[in-house]
Amino acid sequence: MQTHILITGASRGIGAAIAAALTSDATRTVALSSADGDIGDPAVPARLWQQSIDQLDGRIDVLVNNAGIFEASPLDDDDAVWLASWNRTLQVNLTASADLCRRAVLHWQARQATGRIVNIASRAAHRGDSPAHWHYAASKAGMVAMTKTIARAYAAEGILAFAICPGFTMTGMADDYLASRDGDALLADIPLGRVAMPEEVAEMARWCALDAPASMTGAVLDVNGASYVR
Repeated sequence: MQTHILITGASRGIGAAIAAALTSDATRTVALSSADGDIGDPAVPARLWQQSIDQLDGRIDVLVNNAGIFEASPLDDDDAVWLASWNRTLQVNLTASADLCRRAVLHWQARQATGRIVNIASRAAHRGDSPAHWHYAASKAGMVAMTKTIARAYAAEGILAFAICPGFTMTGMADDYLASRDGDALLADIPLGRVAMPEEVAEMARWCALDAPASMTGAVLDVNGASYVR
């Protein structure tokens, strides 16, 4: 039986690489992008879940939450602008993922089925981020905590959850950041001497989605060239 997979944020970068890694004769994948709906709108995740269920004949086995934004929110922004940036980042990076995780767990419980969640978080969840990105770090730390909570709560039902925390990865998002904050100095902080490739993160996501042993549920995996070790 084919494994049915839902991936968010799959139009480019890490998400596109994950979609490619999870495409095979043994899988059926719905790869969502911003063109399918803005998950910054709290009503959209529920609609996208139902549309994906319909496309996958009523069954989803694996959820990969990759959609995210990385927008600066300087401390000296106008109060309303600063708060709006926080709310949007938390909605896109954390609350929308939580909404989809909730629907996935309820879906598997209703079917008395097993399932897997793979949440793409960030190195920032552990070491923080720039002064203009408090909200980004907080959203990714929340995603890690949520993943651990799901793993502990539902392991006995065969519902597994994993988080992956990339550091800088060769995507448009990282390119913009490196350009704005002295890229050479930031690269010097990576012992490997380079940023990760999307395919490296994708291989970790593929393994968690399909092959990782059940006893590994709750694990948080780093892929950052040893720029942050725990």
